[in-house]
Amino acid sequence: MTGIMDDGDFEKMISLVIPVYNEEENLPPLMARIRPVMSALKRPWEIILVDDGSQDRSLSILKGFTIDPEVRVVELTRNYGQHAAILAGFSIVRGGIVVTLDADLQNPPEEIPRLIEKMEEGRYDVVGTIRKGRKDSLFRILPSRIVNMVARKITGVRMTDWGCMLRAYRRTVVERMIACHEHATFIPALATHFGKRVTEIEVAHEERHGGKSNYPLRKLINLQFDLVASFSEFPIKLIMYGGILLATLGVCFGAFLVIARLVYGTVWAAEGVFTLFAILFVFVGLQFFALGLIGEYIGRIYREVRKRPEYVIERVYEGDSSSTGGAA
Repeated sequence: MTGIMDDGDFEKMISLVIPVYNEEENLPPLMARIRPVMSALKRPWEIILVDDGSQDRSLSILKGFTIDPEVRVVELTRNYGQHAAILAGFSIVRGGIVVTLDADLQNPPEEIPRLIEKMEEGRYDVVGTIRKGRKDSLFRILPSRIVNMVARKITGVRMTDWGCMLRAYRRTVVERMIACHEHATFIPALATHFGKRVTEIEVAHEERHGGKSNYPLRKLINLQFDLVASFSEFPIKLIMYGGILLATLGVCFGAFLVIARLVYGTVWAAEGVFTLFAILFVFVGLQFFALGLIGEYIGRIYREVRKRPEYVIERVYEGDSSSTGGAA
């Protein structure tokens, strides 16, 4: 990306956004593989690397990449999470097509041209990917399948793999997502709300090149809550319907106890005390679960009302210069 560019050049440009968190081992091989792939596209391109509050040498390594004029590095003030880091990168993209990619090299950069080809082939707004022959452990695959199932149910979009971040978006879709200013959002699902034509292709999947996964089971569970609470009121409705069902069963059970007491006497009723307590404990457990879930929604409303930024950009590095960023 050199010289003066007009609007047509920016429309043809490919912007690659990569969130980075403690990936010092993976960054040199990542860039070594990305550069030839992007250069082979024969069109303008840029790489935006977002440091999401890394605690290792990732940021210093990223700064070294800015010797390349096509590379920009975004430094966030702290760790905001993968999806917030991607949104920070989205806020400064220039290209007409935006591709997201993880830094762990599990999704090969060599697959990027296939996404671009598919997007332009059918004028798609969003191109997702299906990881073929996943190299993750069973403890990663099973929660991922649950996320996929819930995402299909909530969004109504029949996509196979929602967890793969190797995806391509039209610039218009990216701008609409940025304008939302939502907290705890799930980018692949949010994009389907703004993209009319959505498709997906199969891509290769590799072992993690180095370091440890930044998505342990705890984060996968939080991601599940983000997906459900940000896009649907289904859990609250489910609790409401479940409460009606439990209340009906409780009335029926109470009527049964009265009839049984009249028929069999007080001795039978005394012998059923422990059963009654067991059922009571189940109801109490369900009530606490319902309160916790409602509290989760209220907490998210509270965070939205505070209007705190989803991320704060400390600085943007490009070439030999840097500029201070802002909040969004």
